[in-house]
Amino acid sequence: MKGNPVLKRRELLKALASGALLGGASLLGMRAATAQHGGRRFFLSEDTFGRMFPRLAPFAQPSAQLTAALLDIGKPGGILDARDNLAAGPVALIVDPALSADNPNNPTHTAGTTFMGQFMDHDMTFDLTSVLGVPTDPEDSPNARTPAFDLDSVYGGGPRLSPELYSGIKFRIESGGLYEDLPRKSDHSAIIVDPRNDENIIIAGLHAAFLLFHNQAVDHLNQRHPRMHAEKVFEEARRLTTLHYHWMIVHEFLPLFIGRELTEEILYRGRKYYRPQVAFMPVEFNGAAYRFGHSMVRPSYRANLAGDHGQPFFAMIFDPAGQGQADPVDLRGGARAPRRFIGWQTFFDFADGNVKPNKRIDAKLSTPLFNLPLGTIASHQPPTSLAQRNLLRQVTWSMPSGQSIAREMDLEPLAASELSELRSYGLGLERSTPLWYYVLKEAEVRANGLTLGPVGGRIVGEVILGLLAHDRGSFLSRDPFWKPTLPTLNGQVTGDFRMIDFLAFAGVDPASRGQ
Repeated sequence: MKGNPVLKRRELLKALASGALLGGASLLGMRAATAQHGGRRFFLSEDTFGRMFPRLAPFAQPSAQLTAALLDIGKPGGILDARDNLAAGPVALIVDPALSADNPNNPTHTAGTTFMGQFMDHDMTFDLTSVLGVPTDPEDSPNARTPAFDLDSVYGGGPRLSPELYSGIKFRIESGGLYEDLPRKSDHSAIIVDPRNDENIIIAGLHAAFLLFHNQAVDHLNQRHPRMHAEKVFEEARRLTTLHYHWMIVHEFLPLFIGRELTEEILYRGRKYYRPQVAFMPVEFNGAAYRFGHSMVRPSYRANLAGDHGQPFFAMIFDPAGQGQADPVDLRGGARAPRRFIGWQTFFDFADGNVKPNKRIDAKLSTPLFNLPLGTIASHQPPTSLAQRNLLRQVTWSMPSGQSIAREMDLEPLAASELSELRSYGLGLERSTPLWYYVLKEAEVRANGLTLGPVGGRIVGEVILGLLAHDRGSFLSRDPFWKPTLPTLNGQVTGDFRMIDFLAFAGVDPASRGQ
């Protein structure tokens, strides 16, 4: 994915002239509060959730019948369950094409796309207070993350305010045996800002890669500026880490999520529906559209090529048998053992033939997600079916239907016949569909599961680019013509930067490990 960057200078100049990047507001005329956070200035939200489509009515009125229907739709073995043959084992679920017939692979994505999306989610939103299935005003619910891709989930308050994360101006990093691991307490719980980044060993490995990237950036700066004050080195290392992260979001991952055409349309023609004066986190994004990533999760993964006594470590993403095990048979986090590290050649394409795909975006979730370990749930409360939790969240936020948002966007909604599996519940859900379900079905029907469809893609694209436009630390806001300054996988500064380059700079790529 080393093609031409999304941003084209001539088109970008036109976008800036028209104010498109800020949704019609000029860079200088934007009215917003600002504050200091970790040494960086950003447009400040009210730190609560809000609505992108405040005038639209809920998809349905709360009732016992509605709750029962949503729980049935999202139950193990229900219509959202891909019904993977878990008895076939983690290896067969990856290598046997016949076992993917009802839960197809996405040939345009690699397995790591899912977890970068999860990392981004944990960087911009965290709801700790709302109750599933209980209608709640979004403005009454605080967002525990800043609504920006500022890596507050990694940096916390910096070395002075979060000293437990640091050794000097570098992050603490430990080892579980063979390779890097997050720093951990005696009970093996991770010492990180956001505990969700230890839900599984892939997201934990990605978090560790960000720690190491910052540490390498510190060394990079010290070599080039040996007299630079330590505090300045820290801030510049954070800036470099954040800017290269932003570049990957805009040029690599957002086009994978929503398609390159829609990404460019929003960049150059502007946002239509997410146009706040001050950044905030819309529930239509957080509670529905951005949860499309749950459909991309595989039932099993190859974590690494040779960590299990010289053999590949294959495991289910979650397996009830792993509960209470010191070295779980699955890929849950919160444990430490020599085999529990990530070989990134499985997750991103290093052109060595080892990369694996993720699953398509459709109205099917891999079966292990219907029996989550309680430790992966922030509240540690059931239900343990991820699908049920997502569907109940549509009631929590009084979410509008996907059809009503489609009409608001002047798009043709999915027909009731395309959602006929919902008709038997007798509630009209095939005509007024919970937004999260609608987004998944729309991707399946309108985009063959390769990207999000028009409603889901527009919500996800506008919010992600909108948050970057409102963040004074992002290159879209500060310098839209900025290009990456750090070396890529081949050791050259090319003006582009992808995930394989990020991992190589962090020193966790296959070549750095002699793999």
